[in-house]
Amino acid sequence: MGEAIWIVAGEESGDAYGARLARELVRQRPGLVLRGMGGRAMAATGVEILVDSSELGVVGFIEVFRHLGTILRALAVLVEQAERERPAAVVLIDYPGFNLRLARRLHGLGIPVVYYVSPQVWAWKRGRRHQMAAWCRRLLCIFPFEPPHFADTGLEVRFVGHPLLEILAEAREAAAVRDPDLVLLLPGSRRGELERLLPRLLQSAAALRRRQPRLRFVMPLPRPALVEVARRCLHEADPELAAAVSIDVGRTRHWMQVAVAGLATSGTVTMEAAILGLPLVSVYRVSWLTYCLGRLLIHGIRFFTIVNLVADREVFEEFLQGEVRVGRLVPALEAILPGGARREAVLQGMADAVAALGPAGAVSAEAARWVLDASVGAGRNAKQR
Repeated sequence: MGEAIWIVAGEESGDAYGARLARELVRQRPGLVLRGMGGRAMAATGVEILVDSSELGVVGFIEVFRHLGTILRALAVLVEQAERERPAAVVLIDYPGFNLRLARRLHGLGIPVVYYVSPQVWAWKRGRRHQMAAWCRRLLCIFPFEPPHFADTGLEVRFVGHPLLEILAEAREAAAVRDPDLVLLLPGSRRGELERLLPRLLQSAAALRRRQPRLRFVMPLPRPALVEVARRCLHEADPELAAAVSIDVGRTRHWMQVAVAGLATSGTVTMEAAILGLPLVSVYRVSWLTYCLGRLLIHGIRFFTIVNLVADREVFEEFLQGEVRVGRLVPALEAILPGGARREAVLQGMADAVAALGPAGAVSAEAARWVLDASVGAGRNAKQR
């Protein structure tokens, strides 16, 4: 059996980043065996999937608790297999509630851990920084403001750039033209997000269309399994709106290049929109108890939308919990439509945020290089030299 490196990703975005990293690892070290936890993207690149992560992408304290049995079983499977196999290194991608527990166990087994995509320790649970320093050999950050947050920990930290820059460079459509009457509704990638947020997005879309009847809406969804939930929400919100809203699956990045603006659940999708030049209004809602717990734990950040954090100003107007209502969302969306009061400022803010991410070069290649450098094999070779 050849040298093995594991990649562990718990969410859809992490699965995409893991897939690109996997391709680069094999390119730089032919014959490398790749295993881990992930989804369809990682599997398609030849990673042997030990745990399927497709059902593990949950958000919020209460939501995680409901899935705790599944999560703990996945953790046990990986630890037991790692103890038997002794991979040369394990790459953990984001997903901190799970991956930090795994990091501690792997460290105890003497297996090198590289963390790729930092947990949001700059927002909450700052004590995790010292845990990461104790359990991880190296941290690879994708945002330029992150490394200073670890300056007092002794952890080796590298800013490698954001993998979305290279992913979306390949997704650009040279012939795409923006339709001034087309607005996107981006309610999220999880069933719970759709159920919490989509009714309010649809109510806002209906109110906006009454003011501007020419507008049409597209709701791109990442998976067919979400279509039934979306259709039910659509008909419950406003049956008359159904004719003006098209549901599409698997082509979000296409629609981001032809729409003129959008309403979106905060998350990776907002960074994608900025890179592809689509102005957004950003919203977020979680369960009441999750929100109250979050208020107690999260300190010192001005925004919850990552584009705004990168730009260090409010590029996308953002609305949280009870602010997600028609009276707030409709004026905000009108302000970023063509001719709107904020549109030019948003376009410039998106450009500034993207520029701060660094060049769109070989992000995954750089990350792979640092992973291989941290592996057991690299350390063994260094001793032999």
